[in-house]
Amino acid sequence: MTDFALLVPGGRGQLGSDVSALAESAGAGFVHAPGSAELDITDAEAVADAVSSLAATAHDAGLRPVVVNTAAYTAVDAAETDEAAALAVNADGPRNLAAACAKQRVRLLHVSTDYVFPGDATRPYEPGDEVGPRGAYGRTKLAGERAVLDSGAAAWVVRTAWVYGAVGANFVKTMAKLEGQRDQLSVVGDQVGCPTWSADLARGLLELAARAEGPRQRVLHAAGGGETSWFGFARAIFEELGADPTRVSPCTTEDFPRPAPRPAYSVLSQRAWQEAGLTPLRPWREALAAAFAECGPALRS
Repeated sequence: MTDFALLVPGGRGQLGSDVSALAESAGAGFVHAPGSAELDITDAEAVADAVSSLAATAHDAGLRPVVVNTAAYTAVDAAETDEAAALAVNADGPRNLAAACAKQRVRLLHVSTDYVFPGDATRPYEPGDEVGPRGAYGRTKLAGERAVLDSGAAAWVVRTAWVYGAVGANFVKTMAKLEGQRDQLSVVGDQVGCPTWSADLARGLLELAARAEGPRQRVLHAAGGGETSWFGFARAIFEELGADPTRVSPCTTEDFPRPAPRPAYSVLSQRAWQEAGLTPLRPWREALAAAFAECGPALRS
């Protein structure tokens, strides 16, 4: 991986932190992972300067420049009443990055979400399946996908789902906190998806970035293998915490209303990812155990 020069917008976030840390530990030639305060992807001029600088650094050092966009507006419920803010980050930002990458001939990997699908499937979603987001967050992420794919840049969209990691807030940390606060807990059991450890996803993105030639298919799925409900996920987290999983009981979506609609089924197939010669992410339960073994204190915080 020493032939890399990486720019990772959103580099202080959950996924971006893992992408930059793993790239550096693998010996990437150059890694710049700015947070939103340092690089606002909605600022077209700032984005153009950042990508131009990456291209120049890569050229001077004989490295191959790649942008891995992990920046996103992920407040799913807040997006329902502030879609303009979500659209700016999730659609205008990727459009700016793609335009700059096209101009500088820099490869772009853009991370998207299962929320672009309606959530009414009965088998894992393939990249080419019909989209149909049900909420503002999904609509803005779909707009970002289309902006990237229509830009003319050498770009790939990688959809993922149910991401958790050592940095930032996520479901695993919430369950760990509640385990210490409540004797019994009810968690939605009629929404099914595939939990994804951010470190595993980061490894997958770096494997894709390392390809001398990107795969022919421009939209791919990378998520934890297998499937479970939020209830099943919560019980597995309790097991990793050494707590009694029977303290977690299932409830329905109707029992736990939220401002934004959640997909009832959002499992992502990794078939196209594997057919592209990429290593599929490991099964979600195995990854959860590995995450607690590697960064348990952070997940418990």
